[in-house]
Formats: sequence, C-alpha cells, structure tokens
Amino acid sequence: MTIGWNDQTPIYLQLKERVIGMMLDGVLKAGDALPSVRQVAAEYQLNPITVSRAYQELVDEELVEKRRGIGMYVSEGASEKLLASERERFMREEWPAMLERIRRLGLNVEELLHQGGRA
Repeated sequence: MTIGWNDQTPIYLQLKERVIGMMLDGVLKAGDALPSVRQVAAEYQLNPITVSRAYQELVDEELVEKRRGIGMYVSEGASEKLLASERERFMREEWPAMLERIRRLGLNVEELLHQGGRA
C-alpha cells in the first residue's frame, strides 16, 4: 500500500491521523498492537524519529500505551474517546460551515436526506 503524503502538514501528524482513522474505523481495537516503529519506517520509507513522534503523540493523548520491551498497544476506551472528540470537533469546526452552505443553496432537510439515501 502506498501513501501519498501532503506537503502542508508534517508527516508525523499525517501518520498519527492515519492511526486515529484506523481506530475509528475499527481496524485497530483496544489491546491491538501497533506495528513497530522500525516496521512502519521501513514500509513507508520514513525516518524512525518521525514514526516515534507520531506514536508519542498518541501516547500523550492516552490513546496508545507503551508496554516496556514489547511495544505499543491501543488503550482501552481509545475509540470511544476519539469518537467523542471527533464528534465535538465536527460540530464546532465543520458543521457551521456546512450549515451555512446548505442555507445558501436553499436546500432543506428532506431533500438532503433523500439525496443521502441514494449515495
């Protein structure tokens, strides 16, 4: 699998977001081991320090726990914590802009739900 990194965001943050996405999608569940720093660095041709930094941010946010000598594991409750914070962020940052666009276009709830059902 190839990953296209964008130039606008540091790679460690992009990597962190990919791991978060895997947690939200249920690919990584509580207790699952994350791939080793060396494995990720080799697979995606990254500096191991970049991978370590992404993993450390996940540890700092208590989404991942370090188990000395054996690796990094998804923390209990990580997906629930992420889901709550992502919902809050969506409502605070994304929804107001979407709502404004919906109003500008003169769309109504029934129309949106009908169109959404076809997607």
